[in-house]
Amino acid sequence: MLETIALFASFFVLAVASREIGHFLGKYNLPHITGYLLTGMIVGPFVLNLMPKGSTEQLIIIDQLSLAVIAFIAGSELFLKELRSRLGPILMNTGGVVVAGILINSVAFFLLTEIIPFTQGLSVAGRIAAAVLGSTILLALSPASTIAVLQEVRARGPFSKTVLSMTVVMDVVVIILFAIVAALAATLLAPDATLDLTFALQLVIDLTVAVVGGVALGQVIAWVIGTHLPKFIKIAVMLMLGTSVFVASAQVTAFTKSLGFEIHLEALLFCMIAGFYITNFTPRRSEFEHLLQDISPFIYVAFFTLTGVGLKLDILFATIGIALVLFTVRILSIAVGSYAGGYIAGEEPQIRRYAWMGLITQAGIALGLAREVAAEFPILGDSFATMIVSVVVLNEMFGPLFLKHVLRRVGESHEPNKAEPDMDRDAVIFGVEGQSVTLSRQLHSEGWAVTMVDIKEFQTDKDKDESISYYIADPEKIDSFKEHLNAQTDAIIAMLDNDDLNFEVCQIAYEEYGIGRIVVRLNDIVNAPRFEQFKAIVVDPTSALVNLMDQAVRAPQTTALMMHQDPDYDIIQITVTDDELDGLFLRDLRLPSDVLVLEINRGDSNIVPHGNTMLRRRDEMTLIGRPTSLQQVTLKLGY
Repeated sequence: MLETIALFASFFVLAVASREIGHFLGKYNLPHITGYLLTGMIVGPFVLNLMPKGSTEQLIIIDQLSLAVIAFIAGSELFLKELRSRLGPILMNTGGVVVAGILINSVAFFLLTEIIPFTQGLSVAGRIAAAVLGSTILLALSPASTIAVLQEVRARGPFSKTVLSMTVVMDVVVIILFAIVAALAATLLAPDATLDLTFALQLVIDLTVAVVGGVALGQVIAWVIGTHLPKFIKIAVMLMLGTSVFVASAQVTAFTKSLGFEIHLEALLFCMIAGFYITNFTPRRSEFEHLLQDISPFIYVAFFTLTGVGLKLDILFATIGIALVLFTVRILSIAVGSYAGGYIAGEEPQIRRYAWMGLITQAGIALGLAREVAAEFPILGDSFATMIVSVVVLNEMFGPLFLKHVLRRVGESHEPNKAEPDMDRDAVIFGVEGQSVTLSRQLHSEGWAVTMVDIKEFQTDKDKDESISYYIADPEKIDSFKEHLNAQTDAIIAMLDNDDLNFEVCQIAYEEYGIGRIVVRLNDIVNAPRFEQFKAIVVDPTSALVNLMDQAVRAPQTTALMMHQDPDYDIIQITVTDDELDGLFLRDLRLPSDVLVLEINRGDSNIVPHGNTMLRRRDEMTLIGRPTSLQQVTLKLGY
């Protein structure tokens, strides 16, 4: 008992160190899980031996708990209301990758079983079982890694949406397919391998039990989430229920086997269906996802570190050449399948040609399935899992690089450090002086493309920013103002020292180009009524300062937000441009837990939002949240 407690305590310390190492490697553009795996390998029995041989078996509860959460996350990612408009093409693309992957990877894997050390002694049926198991696992992708890359490069567009949707759907398909393949492999690896109607009946029973049990598990978890229990208790119950599925699976299999037949509960499928059910068919979707967000970082550290500890490095080094072959064959199968599926679905040539580059990354699900094979099929054991892990590591290392490259190639990368910024928000400031230059820098730092225009030579040349465009207009020629405006301009700020010229600028912007976001700094407050027809926000410096100070006294926190003095939270306004969100209820919009919708502006109406508010394209949404989360929401909604 004391040895077990000491082992768990040692692993806790190891996980803390692993997390720090993962973050350190992340600074050099390496995936965090690479650091977790590397840490586990170093402290494992083949290097430092700080975690002795057999420790992974003693820590199996951590493995099962982690796999349950990973499956919950996979199920929750499949949100039907978000996929509805492109479900057909997504399924076509996914089907192409699955069919090509199973055929090409299985053939390659089967041929390699003749030289893989731990499969050389297997029968033909056993080698077929190893091939179909391996090829199925190689189909798994990584939604978490894909999302991380999309956020990093601020990707937006049809290509990005297609790749992410396929990544989510693929993991669900792979888990279901693995349940079928595992039942087939169990038959093929039996002493007298035969396929008959018994196999088909067993498979139907297994899948039926998984669906019914998964829905029941989802109902129980949803009920727990709906109670008034503290958050940590809800998380504890959810983890306990998920882990119990893996424990029950082994017990049910052993019990039914003693009765002369075998019911195999695919625990990953069980938990995935529970996550899918909660997300799509209960009112607890939002809180369920928030709970998963809270615990997933810790789960990933524990799972990947433990996986690293369990790696057999002797097998890893012996099969690294084979892993490279499988890595190459897998990419080939994805390229063939995605092109064929895209062609059948009628996708754009760009998506058909390059989609494979976004479908290489692997992580949690693949490793989880490899670990399941090691546990369920001792004849393949840890050697099989180690070889699969080596392929997964290659995919996790090179996949993000391929994805970044293709996003830049198709023009959907919006990285702030690009030589030629492709910013979505455009502002034109009329009037160049100290305050307007400061404003232009602030807007530019927040992702706006800024143009500054004045009617005289600039007095602030020394303060100019090279990333901002400066122009001189002729006040006698109205067209000289028009040259700097167009229908795509998002906002104008009139700060000229002549209110008549400010009026002309606003009139052009409103009447000729339909620019809806107009801000005017007045020189004389008497002129304010003239700008009402343009629905402009009029700022009088004197009264604005008084109002700001009044707000600071009555609501200091909101003042800190407006003045960018609160580093933890920010307020932004986003224009909804994604056609697939048109008609979606706000309650079905999966926002980070730290983001709140304050207001929706639609035409001339200001809407106080609630769950039943239906989004429309071109809605202006005002949100508050942490800056990193607001960046995620911006990529999701529009710009």
